[in-house]
Amino acid sequence: MSIPNTRLLNFAGFLVCSAMMAYALYAEYQLLLEPCPLCVFERMSVTALGIVFLLAALHNAQGWGRRIYAFGIVLAAGAGIGVASRHVWLQHLPADKVPSCGPGFDYIIDSFPLSDALKLIFSGSGECATVDWLFLGLSMPAYVLIGLVFMGGFGIWANLRKAG
Repeated sequence: MSIPNTRLLNFAGFLVCSAMMAYALYAEYQLLLEPCPLCVFERMSVTALGIVFLLAALHNAQGWGRRIYAFGIVLAAGAGIGVASRHVWLQHLPADKVPSCGPGFDYIIDSFPLSDALKLIFSGSGECATVDWLFLGLSMPAYVLIGLVFMGGFGIWANLRKAG
């Protein structure tokens, strides 16, 4: 059995990222789970990863082009892995070590210069440490972390393997 071509693998990566975003939107609008600031950045990373996969599928580059798409996948997945790791870490802090709740994402972005806003967002807040959703003992940020690690590795493999 042969492995599908790079175009199909990249399109599959796009579909997985789309499914992750579809569930995030379902959780927000149907389950009424309001995303915290770190959740918003995780969504941005998953969306960016999906866009890179889609561009790679549409372009179907060869040679250096595949390496460039692999690098884009590393950047998008790596950024998301960093944010999701921080989010999972905040969720596992003892209650007395959790930072106090701060202003919401929209207020931070509208009211502070970008560098200060990013600093506030990545410091996390009490709302980021709250676990509102569990499945098999893992929170949504933990699943995002697992998904990004898997999809990042998959994208690197799909684009750097020898074409068959």
